[in-house]
Order: sequence, then structure tokens, then C-alpha cells
Amino acid sequence: MAQIKDVMSQNFKFMAPDSPVAEVAQQMRDMDCGFMPLAENDRLVGMVTDRDITIRAVAEGLNISNTPARDVMTAKTYYCFDDQDVEEVCNNMGEIQVRRLPVVNRDKRLVGVVSMGDLAQSASRPNVGQTQQQITAGCCKNQKQQAA
Repeated sequence: MAQIKDVMSQNFKFMAPDSPVAEVAQQMRDMDCGFMPLAENDRLVGMVTDRDITIRAVAEGLNISNTPARDVMTAKTYYCFDDQDVEEVCNNMGEIQVRRLPVVNRDKRLVGVVSMGDLAQSASRPNVGQTQQQITAGCCKNQKQQAA
């Protein structure tokens, strides 16, 4: 069975939690990605998403040039291990409704990122389509609940 380390992207970047939100946003723009892992000594401490920047920084009127990413990050970060089975992670991503996850080794050191795209590009995975449907259905359900 394939493991996440076989399909994950090792071409990723992380930033320090004390980096200004503006720098994190610029890095996300330059990398064309929607999230940035935050790590101290290559240990994952949180993650900043484009939504975190919008909701927790911009909408709150924070000065993003001075505000550290730690102040707007999502501290409860989902991740997977590099030696986990691809099918298991695919199922987990569907259950928790995320499109990408940081990957850590068993020492909890950040070693990569896995996305739905990585899973789709790997050998044919029937769960990828199902996972995508779970994520989409969950997002639509959440939007309907918020609108009510």
C-alpha cells in the first residue's frame, strides 16, 4: 500500500509564527497557495489560511504589517504522518473536510504537504473523488446552515 510520503509534496515552505501577517500573505501569494504552515524549529505549531487572514486580521482591522501570524493562526491544526496509508488519509481528509494537510514524521517534524491534487495525481485512487464529494457536501451544508 502507498504511503503519504510517496505522494506528498516536499516542495513546501513554512514560516515562523512571529512573522508578520503581511509577509505570510505575500509568501502565500508568491507560492499561489491558500495556507502556510507555521513552525518553530521545524515543528508544526499552527497554520494560517487565506480565510484566517481575511476573518481574523483584515476584518478585525489589525495592522497586518505588525501583527504576528501567531495572533491569527489556526492553532488546532490537522496533520497526517508520512508513513500513513494514502487511503486512510484520503478518508480522514473527507471526514474533516480539508483539501490539504501538513505532513509530519513520527518525531512531529514537518516534512511535507499533501493535497487533494497530490492524491489525484498519484496512482488511481477511487477514494479521491469520494473525498472531494465529502468536502464539497460539507462546505455546502455549512454554508446553508450559516445562511439560515
